[in-house]
Order: sequence, then structure tokens, then C-alpha cells
Amino acid sequence: QGIGAGFVPKALNRAIIDRIVTVTDGEAMATARDLARKEGLLCGISSGAAVFAALALAALPEFSGKNIVCILPDTGERYLSTALFV
Repeated sequence: QGIGAGFVPKALNRAIIDRIVTVTDGEAMATARDLARKEGLLCGISSGAAVFAALALAALPEFSGKNIVCILPDTGERYLSTALFV
């Protein structure tokens, strides 16, 4: 498994991106597991990465008192028999 295509698409407009948060496979998987165990949300690795990044931003002083929107882009259903949920 893993996240990221390993390349930057030509359609990516970097001018509209404020920052990029790097998330490891392990961090994404651990967060996806936490979402399932603690929040009852069966999410996939990409969702785990998105939530990990949102939580990392929320911990920064510049985001204190701000709303952070996080979209969960996948489901954990296809990962049920993988190392993600074993």
C-alpha cells in the first residue's frame, strides 16, 4: 500500500497551495486505525493522512481558534484484510 503517486501532476497549481504537510505511511495508518477505534469511522490510508495533517496544523499556534476542514477521501472497507486493520 502507501500514499502518493510518487510524481507531481502537470495540472497541479502550486500558486494556490499554502503549504504541504508530509505524512509517512505509518502515521497515516496509525491515524486511520485511531479513527476506527476511537471515532467509529472506517477510513482508509488517505483519510488517515488527511486527518494526521489536519491535527498537525491544528497544533500550530497560528491556527489557534481557527476552523480546519478535513475531507476524508476513502473508505477502509478494502483494507479490512490488510495490515491496516490486523
